[in-house]
Amino acid sequence: MAISIVMPALEMAQENGKLVSWLKKEGESVAKGEPLLEIETDKAVMEVEAPGDGILAGIKAQPGDVIPVGHTIAWLVRPGEAPPAGTSPTESARPIPSGPAAPAPVAAASPQPAGAAVKISPKARRLAKEHGVDLARVHGSGPGGEILGTDILALVQAKTETVPVQPEVETPSAIARLMAERTAQSWTSVPHFFLVREVDAGALIATRDRLLPAIEMTKGIRPTHTDLLVALVSRVLLKHPRLNASWTGQGIRFNPEVNMAIAIAVQDAVVAPAIHQAASMDVGAIAVRRNELTERARAGRLHPSDIAGATFTLSNLGMYGVDAFSAIISPPQAAILAVARIVERVVPVEGKPGIRPMVTLTLSSDHRVVDGARAAAFLSDVAEALQDPDKWLS
Repeated sequence: MAISIVMPALEMAQENGKLVSWLKKEGESVAKGEPLLEIETDKAVMEVEAPGDGILAGIKAQPGDVIPVGHTIAWLVRPGEAPPAGTSPTESARPIPSGPAAPAPVAAASPQPAGAAVKISPKARRLAKEHGVDLARVHGSGPGGEILGTDILALVQAKTETVPVQPEVETPSAIARLMAERTAQSWTSVPHFFLVREVDAGALIATRDRLLPAIEMTKGIRPTHTDLLVALVSRVLLKHPRLNASWTGQGIRFNPEVNMAIAIAVQDAVVAPAIHQAASMDVGAIAVRRNELTERARAGRLHPSDIAGATFTLSNLGMYGVDAFSAIISPPQAAILAVARIVERVVPVEGKPGIRPMVTLTLSSDHRVVDGARAAAFLSDVAEALQDPDKWLS
């Protein structure tokens, strides 16, 4: 029996997917779980695995086509079996505008009559050679039609003024273009507001240093501050469900799990795969999962399940020496937490100036889901968790 290949729904509120490429050709054998095609969704370009064994047949969609979720785009059949008949479900993808049209050539002066000897001054001949001017296309203004140096210079100047220098235009990759579109859409349609909090990170550093030897011995990986932040923030989200909710257009959907997305820089864009059920994982398990996701993201081999269902995003730019920044929300999520570098600052300590490792947190929230008071209460608990990690991890 033939198995249908459909455009999958990989994200919440996804309506369409764009076919990027087929990884198998029509007529080739495919094994279940083998990468079959690449699709572009609202957040990333991902591989889709074959749902069963068979021969790829009846392909109805080509790279660049935009396909509604759930529509059949091909079949896996048994040897000798014909794919079921059906109409193509695709609609043409919007064409990508081409670069600026090539400038029209500069109108040249009237050429010399065919067969006529070209009369030209020595200076004009030298200038023509230097600038690559075809003398047969130049009309001389001197006596008897002689080409003068001024004729050559006038033609060169006219070309320079008429043909502007075209700036270099970089063609973005599919994922970079997608990121640009999504961030622009979010910034213009989601009512962002921002809260900033400076927090003493001394306890965070101490906890990570204390946990590191055991995790490195048992898991073979060194946990980062990001791993500890994922563990703490996900647990705080359990207390503040609105920050873990989603805006659906009709209202607020409260998500039953905390699926923490981590912003990861790739070649020319940023992707945000999710650590699912992060609130129930210990720091070591989070470190292992974060490392797996990072390696796959940078290799361009994220799985559809890696980015599906994210409910909150953590973006840490501390490793780049950033003191503070505001991040753009990834719809339909309600918030994103931006984490800057940990740096020693002079702050009040028991009424006296002291030097403490401080980190700046910036919370971006969707005002349709979260009001200022709820966002402030969440950020206050995040600050408390950073200053007393053991209380929230126990």
